[in-house]
Amino acid sequence: MSDQIPEDDLPEQLRIRREKRLAILARGDEAYPVEVARTATLKEIRTKHDSLAIDVATGIIESLSGRVIFKRDTGKLCFATLREGDGTELQAMFSLDKIGEASLELWKSDIDLGDLVSVTGEIITSKRGELSILASTWQLAAKSLRPLPVDHKPLSEETRVRMRYVDLIVRPEARNNARLRPQVMKSLRDSFTSRDFIEVETPMLQVMHGGATARPFKTHSNAYDMDLFLRIAPELFLKRCVVGGIERVFEINRNFRNEGADSSHSPEFAMIESYQAYGDWDSIAKLTQDLIQEAAQAVFGSHVVRHHDGREVNLGGKWREANLFDLISDGVGQSVNPQTSQADLKKIAEKLGMKVDPKWVTGKIAEEIFEYVTEGKLNEPIFVRGYPVDTSPLVRAHRTIPGLVEKWDLYVEGFELATGYSELIDPVIQRERLIEQAALGVKGDVEAMGLDEDFLRAMEYGVPPMGGMGMGVDRLLMALTGLGIRETILFPLVKPEES
Repeated sequence: MSDQIPEDDLPEQLRIRREKRLAILARGDEAYPVEVARTATLKEIRTKHDSLAIDVATGIIESLSGRVIFKRDTGKLCFATLREGDGTELQAMFSLDKIGEASLELWKSDIDLGDLVSVTGEIITSKRGELSILASTWQLAAKSLRPLPVDHKPLSEETRVRMRYVDLIVRPEARNNARLRPQVMKSLRDSFTSRDFIEVETPMLQVMHGGATARPFKTHSNAYDMDLFLRIAPELFLKRCVVGGIERVFEINRNFRNEGADSSHSPEFAMIESYQAYGDWDSIAKLTQDLIQEAAQAVFGSHVVRHHDGREVNLGGKWREANLFDLISDGVGQSVNPQTSQADLKKIAEKLGMKVDPKWVTGKIAEEIFEYVTEGKLNEPIFVRGYPVDTSPLVRAHRTIPGLVEKWDLYVEGFELATGYSELIDPVIQRERLIEQAALGVKGDVEAMGLDEDFLRAMEYGVPPMGGMGMGVDRLLMALTGLGIRETILFPLVKPEES
């Protein structure tokens, strides 16, 4: 609701609440005090007094605060339910003989659902055994000028995303999701630390975008009078760390890719990347599986995770592996291999009803066919191994199969969760690959990498053999909860509301 709407044109609920605010101020009280009494959290009170018998007065006086989410006003005894940010609730009771007529009438007239209040009184259990605070005094902590959504009319997904603050107030699932993420982050960091990995931070503003094939966001630095890019991946800086002797390195970072948004893609997203000197795509695959299984164990106490809809998914055991071109061949019903020509791949794609972008290189067509024929089928965890060399400019060539690189993509629940490589460490071949990328960029490929001379110079000092991995943190939350990406990100990017 715009602040410019005249007071008389406001919806009735908003107008009445604003009138109450003015009345509170007019009699010299505060609608938004700088502080209120609070001696304990609702959770602490529930934990401390969880075994109280029915109809007990403890004699313990506390000051508690919370949001009013239920209110029943009767003659001489009023009831309310207070809720804290973590979802803990406690009953508050307001009786005429304890707080007096004037205070009771103000409670009835001033307080609405959604208001934040502080209540001071004795901790008791009611005659029905409900743990409660029997008020001796109360104070408004913040007047809510907007009503909360009603229980029988759930928030739409768009409203939940756009007004996450309301979603967090009314929906326990939203609060649980917000608390799940730091649990997963802690597990990831603990897993890396136990394996002697060092966490670093690399630049978000970069002179040249690289480390992945993706369209970047572009910006401009006034101080340096130069164009810059928001990073699409931290890879090239993390590899510089390995050159410098930080042989086991990781970063939990935010990346920005100027491309489509859907149920599994967000323009701004969290990612974890790690590099291990003297590792390869096999050791990094094991590390990735361990990270995910340890996160599941930390959150659910098991490798079997429970999704938001109640469905259980088993992420335990050793995960399946399959060759990319074998999966393509199975999907199209004919043999396809790394040597299959671009013309033949185009024919296969057209036969499937796919549209082929003229700028796609041969390997890109093969990968698009793979995604088309396996859509919705790769639900159990699977490492898809052996990708085309022309789409993987930073990856080492396969040891035995020409035309492939030692790269895998991990699929879970039908979407790509992580990718891992045996990293290319030959600076001469790396230069050739990046020159090819730069040529694609000149031809109009907005996702192609540039020629990063400083990165190549770093490589020329000698890079140890290594394995590398990148995994979407938001997508890891998707795998653990079954939610879409906009539910795993607390505040995803949304278009502004129309005025």
